[in-house]
Amino acid sequence: MSYLYAIILAIIEGITEYLPVSSTGHMIIASSFMKIAGDDFTKLFTIVIQLGAILAVVVLYWKHFFQSIDFYFKLFVAFIPAVILGLLLNDFIDTLLESPVTVAISLIIGGVILLKVDDWFKSNEEVDASNPEAHTIISYTTALKIGFFQCLAMIPGTSRSGASIVGGMTQNLSRKVAAEFSFFLAVPTMFGATAYKMYKYYKAGFELSSTQINYLIIGNIIAFIVALIAIKSFIDYLSKKGFKIFGYYRIILGIILLIIHFAFFKLSV
Repeated sequence: MSYLYAIILAIIEGITEYLPVSSTGHMIIASSFMKIAGDDFTKLFTIVIQLGAILAVVVLYWKHFFQSIDFYFKLFVAFIPAVILGLLLNDFIDTLLESPVTVAISLIIGGVILLKVDDWFKSNEEVDASNPEAHTIISYTTALKIGFFQCLAMIPGTSRSGASIVGGMTQNLSRKVAAEFSFFLAVPTMFGATAYKMYKYYKAGFELSSTQINYLIIGNIIAFIVALIAIKSFIDYLSKKGFKIFGYYRIILGIILLIIHFAFFKLSV
């Protein structure tokens, strides 16, 4: 890795973490083109810089994190499925993280779903428009169901935010409310994933050099700044326009990746 690559990956993380386009998928693709995807530090870097993106949510929605203890219990309930399945399927997930083709296929499938999701849950927006407070109270059952939807993102290219937002919409939440809960759920989920990855890195006997530490610091700062902008822009756009543009983007990108992989040169770690 170089400073340039670290900056590029951090920008990608900041832009894509909270959009329904898969940040992990984009970083796998980018690092594959950079020929550094198979490097152990790259795998650590792409997880750890999520801390910067986490901080962006805390800063933008800090009032929500002081509203009640009930808020934290619901996040914990929604977080449980990811913990259990993440530990059980860890090795399988690591294998998938090395497959750009898996990312491409997941992008296309997710894109098709996003083209339809606005029509499927149109009534959610109509109810929310007539009563803005109707869906702001999320039950424990709803939180748990959203947590299970989030687990779909263990398949690279699926999108954690996309899966959890759609999961919220299946529970009659509006796009905006579902997206905000997805942002909140990202905090324990990504923090847990980061802590676990760093623990595995430490247990494997790897030591970070001063240069690698600098990469992580710079990466987190950039991811934080870019995520601040991306979150605000996404919420505004999503509330007004919906998911279709993200669906088209995913499908086009997925097809381009498959064409490159099978017609020109194989994308690999």
